[in-house]
Formats: sequence, structure tokens, C-alpha cells
Amino acid sequence: MKKILVTGSNGQLGSELQQLSAFYPAYQFVFTSRQELSIEKEESVNDFFSIHQPDYCINCAAYTMVDKAEAEAEKAFLINADAPGFLAKACLQHNTRFIHISTDYVFDGTSTKPYLETDVTNPEGVYAVSKLKGEQRSFDYNPSTIVIRTSWVYSSYGNNFVKTMLRLMNERENINVVNDQIGSPTYAADLAKAIMDMVEFSTQFPEKPVEGIYNYSNEGIISWYDFAVAIRELTGSKCVIHPIPSSAYPTPVKRPAYSVFDKTKIKTVFRISIPDWKESLQRCLLQLLRYSAK
Repeated sequence: MKKILVTGSNGQLGSELQQLSAFYPAYQFVFTSRQELSIEKEESVNDFFSIHQPDYCINCAAYTMVDKAEAEAEKAFLINADAPGFLAKACLQHNTRFIHISTDYVFDGTSTKPYLETDVTNPEGVYAVSKLKGEQRSFDYNPSTIVIRTSWVYSSYGNNFVKTMLRLMNERENINVVNDQIGSPTYAADLAKAIMDMVEFSTQFPEKPVEGIYNYSNEGIISWYDFAVAIRELTGSKCVIHPIPSSAYPTPVKRPAYSVFDKTKIKTVFRISIPDWKESLQRCLLQLLRYSAK
């Protein structure tokens, strides 16, 4: 039985992988939060790998507070850059396939066409730089690493745009949402399924070289405003949503204006089918409805 270590088990993606794990009885899953495994401590990582000997390590742990990272640079780099390096090194030593999750923030968002995995990166801000450094260290320590870049992640778990919009639409008659940041949402449940498809493919075809960077998000290109309008439509909310430019909602760190990925590579290599963003949003909202009904 293959063993899969999942770090960051309490986050959006980690929680979705926990939910999904019941459908993969052929694998033994080990889910860890910071309490079970301090990935920013190399000695802890080495000890854990020696005991558990995982076949796969999926690193869902990350420092994701984009603005706060400016004041907590050391912490952001420890979790987003150093820790992936420690995990990658341990994976190489134990013949473990390392799958690391990264972000669209490694790009500056100035493109006008979907980003390829090979496009030149240009991160802006501590969070973005730390995430790119995490990719680089992973490959430096373990050339067999798989990095998945994703964007606009949401889920029925954790804090995210969808849940924030649902709360604001319930509390207010009017809200403002930026309409000049363009991208593709990622339902964490779909990303979790894609990761398991990649694991299954690697298990079935161990001789095939699959290392490298892959882009993943749901299909479709929208603005945050479009995303909010869809949430309103699907929930029947009467809240009025006003489109505003990013300049009217300044943040300490500039957000990428364009976060669209070309996903040809992941679909071709792993034979993955990616759902449309609106279909996935509907599934997430139904999941949230079930939770609230309990």
C-alpha cells in the first residue's frame, strides 16, 4: 500500500484531500498540521520521514497572508521557502515523490495571454518572492519535484473569497468588488482530485518522467466582480454589487491584474479533465448549503 503524506492538513486544499481520501482505499494517508509536523524545522522533517517512509509528499502548507507578509518576512520565507527545501531534500533521500503547491503570484500579472509554465517570473512583494524561492529550492534539492501553480483558491473550508462574499451579501445591501483583476478561480476540491489523478498516474507509470511545473485552475476567465455576481445569482441574493477599479481598493501589496494560466501541459501529461469555474462554484455552494443545514 502506497503511503501519502499531506502537510497543511487544516487548510483549504489539505481539508479537501482529507475529504477525498475516503475514495482512495488503496492508499494510506498521513495528514499533518503544524502540531504533528513542523516542516520549518529540518530535523523534525528528517525524523518524520525516517519513521513514516512516505511514497508521496503533498505540501499544502503555506504562509498565505499576502499583505501581512510584508511585516513578517522571516516567517513567510521560513514556511514558503525554507520548509519546501527541507521537504524536497527528505523526499530525495527517501525516494518520495514531492508535490509542492505554488501560486500565480510568481508572475507580476502584466501579461495579456495565459501564462505558460516556462514564462519568465517576476514576483512582487514578500509573499510572492517567498513562494518562488520555495519552487526554486524544491528543484535545487530534488530535481524530481512536481510544482503545481494555482490561482484564486476557494473551498467550503477555511477563509476565502466565496465565503466572504456570502457573508457580506447577507449583511449588506450594497458591496464593491474590483473588476479589473482578471483570472481563473480554483475550487480546491477539483485541485485535490487533480493531484490524486497525478498520484495515480505516477503510480501506474513510474518510469514516465513527470517532474516539473504545472499550471492548474478551473476553466474560464473572469474578474473578481464576475465571480461575485455569479455567487449572487446562484444563491438568489438581492445584494447590489458595484464594480470598482483596484485603485479604489488599495492594498499594501499590489495584486496581479492578470492571473490566467495555460493548462495544456497538465491536461496532456496526466490526461486530466478540468471543470468549468461556474460548475465548480455551484458544487461548492451546494456543499456549503449542506453544512449550514446540519
